[in-house]
Amino acid sequence: MREEQADDELDARLKEFEGRPAAVTGVGRDPVNAPMIRHWCEALGDTNPAYTGPDAIAPPTMLQAWTMAGLTGHRGRTGAYDELLDLLDAAGCTAVVATDCEQEYLRPLRPGDEIAFDTVIEEVSGRKTTRLGTGHFVTTRTDVRVGGEPVATHRFRILKYAPAPRTPRARRPRPVVNRDNAGFWQGVAEHRLLIQRCTACGTPRHPWLPGCNSCGSPDWDTVEASGEGTVYSYVVLHHPPFPAFDPPYAVGLIELAEGVRMVSNVVGVPYDEVRIGLPVRLEFQRCDEELTVPVFRAVRR
Repeated sequence: MREEQADDELDARLKEFEGRPAAVTGVGRDPVNAPMIRHWCEALGDTNPAYTGPDAIAPPTMLQAWTMAGLTGHRGRTGAYDELLDLLDAAGCTAVVATDCEQEYLRPLRPGDEIAFDTVIEEVSGRKTTRLGTGHFVTTRTDVRVGGEPVATHRFRILKYAPAPRTPRARRPRPVVNRDNAGFWQGVAEHRLLIQRCTACGTPRHPWLPGCNSCGSPDWDTVEASGEGTVYSYVVLHHPPFPAFDPPYAVGLIELAEGVRMVSNVVGVPYDEVRIGLPVRLEFQRCDEELTVPVFRAVRR
């Protein structure tokens, strides 16, 4: 109950900042100008003819470009805004992330317009829990004017939050190692991909088995794979997510040069570029201090 009361008291204190100035009345560092408009349009590939010529207007979404302080920082920030951030810091909300902005345009800006603006703390939300952590959304509103005439409004929202505790990344599931396949995993630990081969009929096989599928002989030896192969088939895993794996990812049925096929991850290319027939080459991926697995990296040609 005391914790809830403390949260209510903090919310009430935060609400007292609503309507207070976040920045002193400011002016744009430069008038709206054609060179900046040209740079903006070139950077974005915007060829709208409205932004060129003697009657040019500025792209509406450039609004913040005319009001930003630049690399010199927030020299015009008010004490009220600093107090608000300090209060959130003291409450454990020491991290910050920008979440979104909203802009309203009342009339186009044109080269030569000189910008003036005021910024207020419009809203401080109650306590919110997000995936990043628990905190408060702070919205500031900047009213932009030219010659005393309102021309636009810009709302900017941040989340000041206490970072959620990070859970340790889950370990990749352990392979089932038994007396039939222990030699395979021992080879992997040594960065060798060993393929069983029947000593009676010479048939290679994978996965490892106690006897030959072709002739039934229990006798076998091994041959080390060259590591060359191609994607015989594949699937892309999107859902459901499993701990220690980050979907989407491609799992391929790899046909090795030695004539056997094995299942493993295809790496080195985006999952949506994996194709049947894609050449791949073996490599060994260390998952943690205990586990190494064979994967196949796409060979670019």
